[in-house]
Amino acid sequence: MADVVVLESRERVLAGILFTAAAYFLFSAQDASIKLLVAGMTVWQIMFFRSVTILAACGAIGGRTLFADTVNSLIVRPMLVRSAFTLAAWLCYYNAARSLQLAELTTIYYAAPIIVTVLSVVMLGETVPLLRWAAVFVGFVGVFIACDPARLGFSVPVLLVLAAALLWGIAVVLLRKTAMQERTTIQLVLNNFYFLLFSAVPALIWWRMPDAPQLMLLMSVGALGGVAQYMLFEGMKRAPVSIVAPFEYTSLVWAFALGFAIWGDVPRTEVFMGAALIIGAGLLIVGNERFRKRVEDS
Repeated sequence: MADVVVLESRERVLAGILFTAAAYFLFSAQDASIKLLVAGMTVWQIMFFRSVTILAACGAIGGRTLFADTVNSLIVRPMLVRSAFTLAAWLCYYNAARSLQLAELTTIYYAAPIIVTVLSVVMLGETVPLLRWAAVFVGFVGVFIACDPARLGFSVPVLLVLAAALLWGIAVVLLRKTAMQERTTIQLVLNNFYFLLFSAVPALIWWRMPDAPQLMLLMSVGALGGVAQYMLFEGMKRAPVSIVAPFEYTSLVWAFALGFAIWGDVPRTEVFMGAALIIGAGLLIVGNERFRKRVEDS
């Protein structure tokens, strides 16, 4: 029986890692779509359309029962706080997207996984082994090698991204607190309802009628964002924040790939060196988790 429990625990953690890695790929694709959109409309309008799309999908899947369960959920108030931090991070991050390349935007933002790891100790009481700390910092070094943010100075867009990293770090830790208390679909409904509530008035004030390509991008943002949120919530349920946090670094690889495919950005040699460190840090986490479980089993 003990062996079965250990096996299930190991598989649960690895499933959490896979869910989280897939979520950040989808978030990267969403970021590229939003970077294309912010040239012609406000972040408020994008957020409003995204929230409507995700809520419509939730309604189609869960029906009235889902919304009734959401109203009676115990995490209605905690999700309001978390959604406020997420909203603030969004506003900072995507307003900076107007002035920075996708690779630069993503690189500076990767202060977030270190912030998440620190906050997981302070706010959640998680124990972070030294090797896991090392993996987080190796990943962060890889980010700096790939695209050194120091050359960008401390302009307003850079400060906005740094603020987004801090706000998102807090939101992820708060997500860990609520993820275990309620099913994922209810968290999706609450998160996007609050986003819709916060963004409705500003979106309508600065509304611009989208053309056909923009409408397709808006629909893709809603679809990518909804699936990514679902996978992120599921990942957080299965593994501690300090384990899955370094896998957010995989977004950097996708950012450079999408930057090249869409805008023709050609990565430098340092980018590939940094990417190797980032991927290595993630593999170190997986390998350490498997080794630790084997030691516990013996």
